[in-house]
Amino acid sequence: MSAAAATRHRFEPTALPEVVLVHAPLYADARGFFVETWQAERFAAAGIAARFVQDNHSRSVRRTLRGLHYQVRHAQGKLVRPIRGRIYDVAVDLRRSSPRFGRWVGVTLSDEGGEALWVPPGFAHGFLALSETADVHYKCTDVYWPEHERVLRWDDPALAIAWPLAPGEEPLLAPRDAAGQALAGAETYA
Repeated sequence: MSAAAATRHRFEPTALPEVVLVHAPLYADARGFFVETWQAERFAAAGIAARFVQDNHSRSVRRTLRGLHYQVRHAQGKLVRPIRGRIYDVAVDLRRSSPRFGRWVGVTLSDEGGEALWVPPGFAHGFLALSETADVHYKCTDVYWPEHERVLRWDDPALAIAWPLAPGEEPLLAPRDAAGQALAGAETYA
């Protein structure tokens, strides 16, 4: 295998084709590991020509559910990657013009695999921490505008998201996430 081939990312469309699971090559040895998490030309060649303007890092304890967040103006695309622990990452299509409006996709990401999830503008995003602690880094295509942020209800029956919680187990939620809006009454995109 050539050095160029060894450094290639693999881009895997999900059930919502605009949401892409990115597999980055991870090189591990006795010292630890190295992974290239972003390379503009390679991502652009795969259809992700994002210009990132803000990076975020969150730490969550097990059962913390963050989301489902989106901005009605200044919509953000996000490249989400756990840098410690495991998460169940979810994207919901909120584009009314999309044939997949209201559908969701969820994937498990961990710090061991080198994967990231590309969630383009027009989608709500959230995740559930599956490990005792999860540090998540995400690159955003627009800055945070609190006046434009909206929260979609994580347990909306119309979405029926299959969060990996044990029967009777409740997630830890911020007050704004607990008060999220159901899809039927939510502001969405055209």
